Amino acid sequence: MAGGWSRDGAVSEQIEASINDELNRLKARPAPQGESLTHCAECEEEIPEARRLARPGVKLCIDCQTERDSRFQARGGINRRGSKDSQLK
Repeated sequence: MAGGWSRDGAVSEQIEASINDELNRLKARPAPQGESLTHCAECEEEIPEARRLARPGVKLCIDCQTERDSRFQARGGINRRGSKDSQLK
């Protein structure tokens, strides 16, 4: 079903493109490197050996890493559709 001036499937294509952009951004993040720490760099709790072996170069325990990952990080996004006002001008 087309809406307005868009062709059939255009909205689905925009959603898929946004998802692919985000996945590519996440894949491009550098992985930890070097030797893992035995204790967390933030809370100084011991990092389990299984985590150190699974993630070489890890510096944080699971709790601290989860808390760090959940923090809001503003980043520039792409508004693929534009605002309705800009389309009317």
